[in-house]
Amino acid sequence: MEFRKTSIEGLIEIKPRIFKDPRGYFFESYQYELFKQNGIAEVFVQDNQSYSTKGVLRGLHLQKDPFAQGKLVRVIKGKVLDVAVDARPGSPTFGQWDSVVLDDEQNNMFYVPPGFLHGFVTLEDAIFSYKCTNYYNRESEQGVIWNDSDLNIDWGIENPLVSEKDMALPRFSEISF
Repeated sequence: MEFRKTSIEGLIEIKPRIFKDPRGYFFESYQYELFKQNGIAEVFVQDNQSYSTKGVLRGLHLQKDPFAQGKLVRVIKGKVLDVAVDARPGSPTFGQWDSVVLDDEQNNMFYVPPGFLHGFVTLEDAIFSYKCTNYYNRESEQGVIWNDSDLNIDWGIENPLVSEKDMALPRFSEISF
């Protein structure tokens, strides 16, 4: 497996070694010791999966302490642009974002640590899967509107399909982390 650090400390793209033959393919998607050696020592306690049609945007979300979640995200089928925004107070990259295209060809993954807003837009119909380091807690939900001009995220899409709940989220500058 290849672990690639991004421009923001803590965000890591993981590319598995894929073994292909005429029958199909095999790859190891997670191994605790290998991830630990590469800076991801968290224990994952919950797995989630969603399906979204092309053009759906979900996010930007996070869980506040004490239910903050790290996420190991990947696409089982399809393609997404996955985005993480640093919302860690005191971080030198606070308010900055990075993104990775995740797809079912590379089977790459993206580790998003606790303290980051997270969202994605589907570039194709997609089955999206993620492991979480903490349990979901409704009272700890927090979010930021996807098209906040202060964040200036390039989603690569003009008019995504966004839930009413996500359209009503505040701007980054309007909330405290």
